[in-house]
Amino acid sequence: MNTVTSVLPASSASRPQLDKKSGLVTTCIFFGLLVSGLLFTGYSLVSDISKAGDTAITWLPYILLVVALLTALGFEFVNGFHDTANAVATVIYTHSLPPNFAVLWSGLFNFLGVLFSSGAVAFGIISLLPVELILQVGSSAGFAMVFALLIAAIMWNLGTWWLGLPASSSHTLIGSIVGVGIANALMHGRNGTSGIDWAQATKVGYSLLLSPLIGFGCAALLLLTLRALVKNRELYEEPKGTTPPPWWIRGLLILTCTGVSFAHGSNDGQKGMGLIMLILVGTVPMAYALNRAMPVDNMTQFVAVSKVTQEALSKATQAAAPANPLATLSDYVRTKEYKADVVPALASVVGGIGQQVKQYGSFDHVPMEAVANVRNDMYLASEAIRFLEKSDAVKFDADAKANLKAFKKEIDESTKFIPLWVKVAVAIALGLGTMVGWKRIVVTVGEKIGKSHLTYAQGASAELVAMVTIGAADIFGLPVSTTHVLSSGVAGTMAANQSGLQWATIRNLLMAWVLTMPAAILLSGSLYWLFTKLF
Repeated sequence: MNTVTSVLPASSASRPQLDKKSGLVTTCIFFGLLVSGLLFTGYSLVSDISKAGDTAITWLPYILLVVALLTALGFEFVNGFHDTANAVATVIYTHSLPPNFAVLWSGLFNFLGVLFSSGAVAFGIISLLPVELILQVGSSAGFAMVFALLIAAIMWNLGTWWLGLPASSSHTLIGSIVGVGIANALMHGRNGTSGIDWAQATKVGYSLLLSPLIGFGCAALLLLTLRALVKNRELYEEPKGTTPPPWWIRGLLILTCTGVSFAHGSNDGQKGMGLIMLILVGTVPMAYALNRAMPVDNMTQFVAVSKVTQEALSKATQAAAPANPLATLSDYVRTKEYKADVVPALASVVGGIGQQVKQYGSFDHVPMEAVANVRNDMYLASEAIRFLEKSDAVKFDADAKANLKAFKKEIDESTKFIPLWVKVAVAIALGLGTMVGWKRIVVTVGEKIGKSHLTYAQGASAELVAMVTIGAADIFGLPVSTTHVLSSGVAGTMAANQSGLQWATIRNLLMAWVLTMPAAILLSGSLYWLFTKLF
């Protein structure tokens, strides 16, 4: 894939000035936030470990923890300058905001998007990973998994950024996860397809596949609707010099840039948060495996819900509980093959979880040696319930379904949480990432997709569709590509405007779209095999 030379005249009077250097104040803010973020992360981590009384950890896991956290934050940093350039391209090329200010503005709202994110995407990403590696994430194989998928994603993102190609960080990370799952299955003598939750992967795949088509079609339709309803010719013509657009269209462009930046932070930032939580759970389970912030009063409700859920499961089947219910659930979660002993195994595990919570009284009082086991029991129960709810293999009555849903909610609140400092660390990494390296992708989106300069109406249409699409995906817990939605939206407006498309760029974008997944799978699978040998 070669970079494409722009057909727009380099000396065009309407071309924005992208080469202006950042001032001293901007540089000081950048490094000040960087140092502050690292110090805050380190302080919060040490503070949480001290409060949990986790003193048994040795230096090697500490070193691996620090390296893994820095790698995860590095992924989010690269994600920032790789993806968020898409959010600022339209406001820069329509002269709605000066380039450097637009980048700072986008970084701020990426930061806020991460802080206010729901967390649904974070744990949706984790559910794609092989169950045996999640249960043993603190092992050498667990660290090999984390490093392999993060380094593979960073390598591919940097490569496509260097070529100026708006490839998808979401595609890259999903491909890396699939690569680890396939490699792990093959290394254990199983079929490579058995290492992946294909139902979840298909759901994610549909969101990644459909989002650029939605971006292209909806942006084109929105532009045509604007042309039919708003008869201001200035909106559909190339900007004259560096004159900003009319105030109302300028406000709309800035609003949509803000919305895309916020939505990008809320969606893409969660991928790093999910991986960081996986690292923390595996390395310092005493502090992060269970939600120590849950009130003691909730424990009584937790025990009551577990009891009625166990009774409901026991009534739903006449089969006897297996000798090793955890192994039965683990096999079910891994293979998705329902057997008669799955429900009795789940009933046994649910009852055991309730007894443990009742015995300890609160998560603060769970002994260090029992924390990881309690969490793994909860994780297996939650995943088994998730698959049973989608399965037709067993029929539950309305009360049993309600009990299962209530119990799953209780255990998810106990295990699927994200501390504030993790959100802040990822927010800073993603926000700072927008402030460097943005020019390459901005030029591709602004100059190399269509054969004419981006108009005000085109920029507003593409950004508005991207903002709504990404925001909706965050609500439904689906990872989508900011890059694909926005760049396909720009292409859609060019087609609707009959401006013509630069097919060399479109071909390269499509190649990046097609090759990203297999390249990430190959990279991460190879790295996982290598790291398991090294570790």
